[in-house]
Amino acid sequence: MDLGEAAALAEHPSIVVVGDLVEGWPPHGFDDRTLAERANQWPERLSREPFRPDDSGEGTGEPVRVVGGYLERLPLACIAAGLVRHGEVWHHSRAADAPPLRRDGSGLGRRVFRVDAEAAPFASQDMLRFIQAAGAPHILVVLGLGVDERILAACRNSFKVYNSIDAPALRVPPEVSRHFDLVLTGAPWQSDEVERRHPGLRTAVMPIGPEFADDATFRPLGGEKPYDVVYVAAAQPYKRHDILFDALASAPRPLRALCVIGYGEMGEDLRRQAAERELHVDFVGPPGVPFAEVNRLMNLAKIGVVCGVDDGAPAILTEYMLAGLPVLANERLACGLQFITAETGRTASAERFGSAIIEMLDALPRFRPRDVAMAHWTWPHTVRHFQSLLREFNGDRHRIAPRHVLG
Repeated sequence: MDLGEAAALAEHPSIVVVGDLVEGWPPHGFDDRTLAERANQWPERLSREPFRPDDSGEGTGEPVRVVGGYLERLPLACIAAGLVRHGEVWHHSRAADAPPLRRDGSGLGRRVFRVDAEAAPFASQDMLRFIQAAGAPHILVVLGLGVDERILAACRNSFKVYNSIDAPALRVPPEVSRHFDLVLTGAPWQSDEVERRHPGLRTAVMPIGPEFADDATFRPLGGEKPYDVVYVAAAQPYKRHDILFDALASAPRPLRALCVIGYGEMGEDLRRQAAERELHVDFVGPPGVPFAEVNRLMNLAKIGVVCGVDDGAPAILTEYMLAGLPVLANERLACGLQFITAETGRTASAERFGSAIIEMLDALPRFRPRDVAMAHWTWPHTVRHFQSLLREFNGDRHRIAPRHVLG
């Protein structure tokens, strides 16, 4: 990084979160109005779409709202806490054309970059040229299947963070993972796996979905609760809807369930299975519904379930809790069991799911899920922890200078 780039970064401290390949189109955060023809002349694009918060909404006097999905809540939390002035979410896409930069009033921008090939970790000359021209962010967070090593090398002065958001601790090869300064994990066993591959690499059990929780969107609404159980999960095999269906079929008394599905290829098959087994299950989606509607739907049920085994720590764990629902989780869930306490829910084997649902329904007043989640896992708590890790990095490497420190 030359002195000009370093000066620009000092003036506009920033965070970028890089997600996986966008399978659908448009990606989250874009709509048809933004699907203008992509400009291919880089100097012209950069003059219109600078990597700094000129049009981010800063200075309006409105506090930043930490809302959205796990891609948005981490950078928004860093903006709200004053660690950075500007954040962006970067997507990869197969499309030849992609929408231009989109900003909103929160200080968060979104960009889409064309990938060079299908294989992960994803390589993108589009993204690499942008970093070389506009400079690297102060904080780079890479999720999932990762990015090509050249991207990380171009961000050598950034504080580089990785989180797989899945059951495997690392879904990138060693030549990529060796570049990171911090790996966020979903359970202690994942931290152990990282240590075995890269002795001395810093880890923190801080799954970004349930830890950077949004208590404003997810909250109790009151009203009737016609469903005993709600399961908010993709219609994909690893979410193990079969465990819920078996539990409903074997429970000591009839139960009514609601399945809320954002995406996945099994939607129609799940509906068929429930009908054939004569289960009392209603379905919403796919496609998915806005987060506020997810909260409304969760409020129609008494408890939330997480049935998967080979799953990361899903954000829905604390979203259920903040909506006031205790959680029943599969006792073999790979990551996230630390969120299940005597006051927030229970764990059970797949074979005992039906009876465990009944036991929880009969003991609802004993649970305090929202109180516990508010005390431990909402974003202000987690961003303080994240800031302490950033401060340690700054002390060790003298590379990052947050604008101010949380009180």
